[in-house]
Amino acid sequence: MTDFYALSEEHQAIRETVRALAEAKIAPYAAAVDEEARYPREAHAALVAGGFHAPHVPEEYGGPGADALATVLVIEEVARACVSSSLIPAVNKLGSLPVQIGGNEELKQKYLGKLAAGDGGFSYCLSEPEAGSDAANQKTRAVRDGDHWVINGTKRWITNAGESEYYTVLTMTDPQKRSKGITAFVVEKSDEGVSFGAPERKLGIKGSPTREVYFDNVRIPEDRMIGQEGEGFAIAMKTLDHTRVTIAAQAVGVAQGALDYALGYVQERQQFGKPISDFQGLQFMIADMGMKIEAARQLTYAAAGRSERGDKDLTFFGAAAKAFASDVAMQVTTDAVQLLGGYGFTRDYPVERMMRDAKITQIYEGTNQVQRIVMARQLLAGIQSEL
Repeated sequence: MTDFYALSEEHQAIRETVRALAEAKIAPYAAAVDEEARYPREAHAALVAGGFHAPHVPEEYGGPGADALATVLVIEEVARACVSSSLIPAVNKLGSLPVQIGGNEELKQKYLGKLAAGDGGFSYCLSEPEAGSDAANQKTRAVRDGDHWVINGTKRWITNAGESEYYTVLTMTDPQKRSKGITAFVVEKSDEGVSFGAPERKLGIKGSPTREVYFDNVRIPEDRMIGQEGEGFAIAMKTLDHTRVTIAAQAVGVAQGALDYALGYVQERQQFGKPISDFQGLQFMIADMGMKIEAARQLTYAAAGRSERGDKDLTFFGAAAKAFASDVAMQVTTDAVQLLGGYGFTRDYPVERMMRDAKITQIYEGTNQVQRIVMARQLLAGIQSEL
């Protein structure tokens, strides 16, 4: 970020390019993707063709080498049209960032290269039936067998499971050490013993499949280990510091999309002989919506700058951006439904879908209650901004 308070010309160009792509090739299918609960293949193809499916991958591995702010802009603009589709670049970063952070050069060349080339998406397998907010309570086990590891267990709430070709999987390799006994591996969809549960029937983001992933004696070579044995949990938490910023970007995007639609509606809808936008009560709602979105956007971009630089207060800013922006998204999309009245409550108008999609941003990658715990710990430890 060259200027904290303004986008550079390059970043502005990225926003405009992705917005045009999203409006032309993603938005027209958003309602059908939601209604049919199907993977957004049109969006996937458009993002891969445009090089926006995994913008974070460094140039040395064949990727665009986008910085954290540019990646946020991509996700924000796609989410403005379709939150399900925005999970393509967001989850590709979430799934592959552990490799980028902790993997050796061979692992990076192989898997980041495949991701950049569009050869397959990357998902992140941390949550389990008994390990949600208590992420250290991993039960999935990996046991060494010669120069291989054998993995058994179940992962739950895995985004784009079954669609992605590659998975960062957190496993317990030494139960006596709890979080320091967790190790990360790359598992491929085609590995023998990998299978998937039925798609979850969800309130929102219906175009992004969420499934359980089962590992039944999945045997993988030791060179698929990410980092060293026992480093998995630290790598997983460091990953979330960065990727919570992408959830904030999703939240800003869907909130902006809802406000944009509502603004058009209230200027066209007439009651009592004039547009309802003339009524002061509605103007107050609109003003609050715009104000909160802009506050969320600035906090998100500030967090993206810290992500790019690796600042010591990234943990606080990532949690703050995610929690604040997602709370804003839920409120703004609900208000957008209210502004449309009865029409807002029907599936004929997009704000109903946006309200449903917004809800998940308060839950995944750590609930907003957990984010507040994370923020408080950082503040109590004396790690805060020196702005």
